Amino acid sequence: MQERRTPLYDAHLRSAREMIKGGGDYLFPSSYTSPMDEHLNVRTNVGMQDLSTMGEVDIKGPGAERLVRRLAVNEVNDMEPGQVRYSSLCNEQGGIVDDITVYKFHDEHFMIVTSSGPRLKTARWIRDHSMGTGAYSTDISTGIALLAIQGPRSRRFLKTVVDDANVDGLKFFRFVPATIAGIELLLSRSGYTGELGYELYVPSDQAGILWDHLLRAGKEIRIQPYGVAAMQSLRIEKSLPLYGADINEEYTPFHVGLDRWIVFAKRDFIGREALLRVQEEGLDRRWTGLVLRSEIPAATNDKVYAITDVATARKKIFSGAEAGRDADAVLAGEREIGYITCAAKGHSVNEMLAMAYLDIGHAWPGHNLLVQINGRPVPARVAPTPFFDPQNARIRARARDDDPQPSVAAEMPSQPPTTRGRGKQEEPRQEPPTAKPGAGR
Repeated sequence: MQERRTPLYDAHLRSAREMIKGGGDYLFPSSYTSPMDEHLNVRTNVGMQDLSTMGEVDIKGPGAERLVRRLAVNEVNDMEPGQVRYSSLCNEQGGIVDDITVYKFHDEHFMIVTSSGPRLKTARWIRDHSMGTGAYSTDISTGIALLAIQGPRSRRFLKTVVDDANVDGLKFFRFVPATIAGIELLLSRSGYTGELGYELYVPSDQAGILWDHLLRAGKEIRIQPYGVAAMQSLRIEKSLPLYGADINEEYTPFHVGLDRWIVFAKRDFIGREALLRVQEEGLDRRWTGLVLRSEIPAATNDKVYAITDVATARKKIFSGAEAGRDADAVLAGEREIGYITCAAKGHSVNEMLAMAYLDIGHAWPGHNLLVQINGRPVPARVAPTPFFDPQNARIRARARDDDPQPSVAAEMPSQPPTTRGRGKQEEPRQEPPTAKPGAGR
């Protein structure tokens, strides 16, 4: 398919090191300086990313709430205007069509924000299910650009540029209309980095003006754009799934750990009966975190094996390109027990991290495994997730500018965190694992 470009393509072309093709066949900036610098800047300061590849579907009409309630596995009829809620959309077999966020303007007006990769498919799916419901869905993605402002100083920065909104008073997963440099937009407190952060929905024809204005206004505090390489490492540290290898229609929310956002008290939503069967029968595989003993990341679909033998003595390799190196001390089993979906260096925790689908009998924390990377078995350990800030204290940070900004060094554990789960807020229906961007989000 032909490459697609966001409204900020020209700005990225001037400053990005490389443009790569990603979800939805869009061209994404891989990085602007270095992925590690951009990653650490988001963790310690403030970064900005173009998320305009995401899809927006506007839903209006007297049947709008009823339609969204039937499509989403989460509940929406208790949402207030100005509230955002995370959910999965599932097919009749319980497979994930997309993971989305729902924005409520009022009872007859919602907006669903889709992932990048399945944007067109999801918009069609919503449109097809809206027939005869008294609701009208419109794909407005081409008219909207989406900018993310993320990092512990993002609130402090936005207070200097937002003209008419109470940034201090904006709670997590809420949104308000706002104005920056005369540009009217929606300001949402959400993000995909595990940091205090905001997302700005702006008319596409004004995205370039806003991007340049924010870079100029943030020059003194060293605001820095970041690309998909940093986005990947940031979201993997938080075990946030990305549509594609991590989530797709082959897996249900139970497989990915998103079942806490299923509300079975609703008597009618698509996929309910299939999901009840999965809940009753249990899982065969689960999306699981790994720490790799490797200097390079694993690739998507690299195989995972159980360990069957440990060499009692190390042997040298005497021929070929690896002559002089030690032979493998551990040997992989014959049966594949899973595969890698994503991997990256976790610069905040100083570990090589990966997420994988593993057979359920091998998915317990502390279990030692092998991952086949470039044809060689690499030791790996199952680790609790998220790897970074398991209590989500950073994204829930309150407005207290007199407090010192949190440092990454203070967050770095010497060992992976021992808390299970993804560190969500107290009310599972309201807090998401993501607000979802990126090259496939």
